[in-house]
Amino acid sequence: MSFTVAIIGRPNVGKSTLFNRLVGQRLALVDDTPGVTRDRREGEARLGDLRFRVIDTAGLEDVGGDSLEARMRRQTEQAVAAADLVLLLIDARAGVTPLDEHFAAWLRRSGKPVHLVANKSEGKAGAGGVGEAFALGLGAPIALSAEHGEGMADLYEALAPYERGEATEPAAASSRPLQLAVVGRPNVGKSTLVNRLLGEERLLTGPEAGITRDAIAIDLQWQGRAFRIFDTAGLRRRPRIEGKVEKLSVADTLRAIRFAEIVILVIDATQPFERQDLAIARLVEEEGRAVVIALDKWDLVTDRKAARRGVDDRLETSLPQLQGIASVPVSGKTGAGLDELMKAVVQAHDIWNRRIPTPLLNRWLAAMQERHPPPLVAGRRLRLRYMTQANIRPPTFALFASKPGDLPDAYRRYLVNHLRADFDLPGTPIRMMLRKGGKNPYAE
Repeated sequence: MSFTVAIIGRPNVGKSTLFNRLVGQRLALVDDTPGVTRDRREGEARLGDLRFRVIDTAGLEDVGGDSLEARMRRQTEQAVAAADLVLLLIDARAGVTPLDEHFAAWLRRSGKPVHLVANKSEGKAGAGGVGEAFALGLGAPIALSAEHGEGMADLYEALAPYERGEATEPAAASSRPLQLAVVGRPNVGKSTLVNRLLGEERLLTGPEAGITRDAIAIDLQWQGRAFRIFDTAGLRRRPRIEGKVEKLSVADTLRAIRFAEIVILVIDATQPFERQDLAIARLVEEEGRAVVIALDKWDLVTDRKAARRGVDDRLETSLPQLQGIASVPVSGKTGAGLDELMKAVVQAHDIWNRRIPTPLLNRWLAAMQERHPPPLVAGRRLRLRYMTQANIRPPTFALFASKPGDLPDAYRRYLVNHLRADFDLPGTPIRMMLRKGGKNPYAE
């Protein structure tokens, strides 16, 4: 087996059910009675193409001494020590309990990689518990139902990096090709630009609009780094899309954007930023992908200083949600600017994967509130209790407040804009989720 996973949690949250689901047979006893499992049980798990060893453990109790429960806890501690990573299960229907908080704090101190799993999350009954789970300070929870097999694809995504021997954050691995989609309006020079990057006439080009129909995937090596580039069909405004073939081409382009990590938006520098260019940029931002703008046909621009000022002004006014986005003048015809373009892509990828330490975030949040306090709600000051980065790709933050529903959008934008400026996150989408929270789990 390539790695070992320990499943832990308080009694009756579904650890043995998940264990049986992963090993593909009913090895562990399952019952509604808490405390059925007492010993560690190991099995060979299979999830998609992943193969690993999984350890089922007894329900965690906050006890000491030499009682049966204390001995069961020591068995669980040994399982955690032997594992490469830990799945901490909570019951999404019951929500976060004090016992969940206690063991989440213990796991944070252990230094082991931990993935939080909100089990029994099927249906509306588990939705609230999934939201509460952010307060445990273990990142974004994996919502699943071990009994019904829902959410196992998300669990696969969390475990796959350990099979490949990558870091706990899969994006940190440089051996995997960086997924790069090249998008834009029809006939702006996307295929010509990709051909110039490849150094050969790999893609069909010509003066006619709409030559490319499929999203073509091509592998590229640039300065020792692997890329997989998707050349896509041009995106026209919805009312202008005609025929079944063009609709299929547009769907293929949208799929390429969703599966990409970085998107190069190609714009005709001789007639920059038409409405469709901005619409495509907003679409990519909504998908959570980082964007780099390629100002193609730069060799045809006569007054380059004026053109550059116009582009920068339009970006600042029309795409404020992507402040600091990189725009690189290039020429697919001559090859000028391609090195700068690829450097901007690599830099955007690094920013898209950036993680900010929680203590630093909370000191920053205190300074932001001191500089500009949150508004009053019904005569009382709205309290922002703490903040943590829940995810990367794109940077996603969970902000816990006394009354999250009453925080104005203007104050949220104030925080996002300063996050971008103070932590050097230019040009990448930033997500901020508001959650109701009490005690700061990071205070210690």
